[in-house]
Amino acid sequence: MANRAPDWFAQAGFDLRHARNSLAAGDYEWACFAAQQAAEKAVKALILHLNGEGWGHSVTRLLLDLASLTEVPEEVLLAARRLDKHYIPTRYPNGFDAGAPGDYYTSGEAGQAITDAESIYQFCGNAIR
Repeated sequence: MANRAPDWFAQAGFDLRHARNSLAAGDYEWACFAAQQAAEKAVKALILHLNGEGWGHSVTRLLLDLASLTEVPEEVLLAARRLDKHYIPTRYPNGFDAGAPGDYYTSGEAGQAITDAESIYQFCGNAIR
């Protein structure tokens, strides 16, 4: 079976572009979720590139597992911890006591999520190339 790491990394780039577009459109919750997805897919790409197998949706957990194959900088882990908080509440109204996710997310949070995803994407890309 072919190694699909390039496909996962390409999709991570598309998700990162979607995050930026969502930020520009004012869809901050979607920007945060797309950023988390970009990071998740970039890490899964790196794991596949190293002939591993990444399961689950926690970027933090994936990176901790990846640490057995390569060194993961602390700032990359911190970015992952911030991003993982956007996996569920960005999409589901029951993530909050009242209101929809779009009522809660801000431009600043979306910008930070994109910065965090870019950091992880770059780390993974440097290791893949």
